[in-house]
Amino acid sequence: MQDPAVVGTRRSRVADFLRQLDPDIRAALHFDNAAVIGADLLISMCRALMDTGSDQPWQDRVESTFKKFDLSDVEIGFNYILEKIQDKDAAISWLNSFKGVNYRAFALRLLGAGDFRRLEDAVKEDGAIVALAVRRGLRGLMPFAVAWSDAVNNMTENQRKAVSKTDILGLEVVQMVIMADEAFGEKFVSTLPMQLTAATADDLAGWRPDDMTEIVSTIRHRVAESSAKRLERENSQLVRKIRGAKDALTHSEDGISQAANSLIELIDRIMREAFTKEDVMAWVEANLPDEPGLTFEKDGAVLANKRAEALCFVYRGGPTAREASEHDSGQGPSLIHDVLARVIVATRTSLQKFKHDDDGTQEEKDQLFSLLAGLEGALLLGLSISQTGIKQDQPLDNLEA
Repeated sequence: MQDPAVVGTRRSRVADFLRQLDPDIRAALHFDNAAVIGADLLISMCRALMDTGSDQPWQDRVESTFKKFDLSDVEIGFNYILEKIQDKDAAISWLNSFKGVNYRAFALRLLGAGDFRRLEDAVKEDGAIVALAVRRGLRGLMPFAVAWSDAVNNMTENQRKAVSKTDILGLEVVQMVIMADEAFGEKFVSTLPMQLTAATADDLAGWRPDDMTEIVSTIRHRVAESSAKRLERENSQLVRKIRGAKDALTHSEDGISQAANSLIELIDRIMREAFTKEDVMAWVEANLPDEPGLTFEKDGAVLANKRAEALCFVYRGGPTAREASEHDSGQGPSLIHDVLARVIVATRTSLQKFKHDDDGTQEEKDQLFSLLAGLEGALLLGLSISQTGIKQDQPLDNLEA
């Protein structure tokens, strides 16, 4: 492998090659100025993001990359990249035309054997850089996929039916990510000169659906760590509640009831310390006055229930208003906020059953560990979307934390 520090200093080989061609020849090859700038900007950003050997935060690396371009070129390059991303059919047709026999024969006659080979090598090396970025990006989704899957598993069938777009909850997102990674590896990673990139052995190791259990187990450990780090930003004492629950399950004779009590107290404390009941009620009246199932009456007063508290928490007390789209009416809570709030409430309800009614069986321990994994997943996702932004000194590799 090349030294990542060396890789990070280079720009697109395709762009470098095309700039050396006569403008008429470049135009005949169907590469305009925007394509050249777009290729240079894309590869430069990918190299900067993949440069894990740098001491600079990823934001600083990207900013340094932009400074190497004129402002007008950055705009041209971004517009070109976005155009290809937004019009997938046109982009695929464009790529297929360059891979076709007719185009290759034409380019060979136009450039000659030597230059044609150099162009091919440049395309492959740039392609390897993009492939590495895509693979790392795809695998970077995995902690969130596992967190979502674990969280949704804490909901009963009836609780899932209460959510709009229940078909989405049934998607096997973890398996989908693994299958996408496998297909991408076979089609691209295995065919490109990855040795010319900063790829590690882990980057090149393929994921297969048959290995899903082992992969998920490894990722779930990262989800737990990431959830703890985000929870620690709220209150370091809350992290000790989770650790105490795990210790109780592992070592204590009556660990199931102890763990259940710790986790219930954790959920209640998170809600209580985030917003008072009065704050939650005011938030509901301001944002979701027509949403059913958020309040109850007691002694003639209308009060916010646990779901309302959880929704207020995952929204961070912010507005729920958003523009309507093809897949979202814009009314009520968004799908992800609604699911995460329901998961928190469903987990608390399930934990109540273990407070005083447990036999200490392995089955009960397994059930509680499953609830804990779902709670950690919900907290990771909820805190990820509620905590403000990404710190400037946060490494890209720890983004999921």
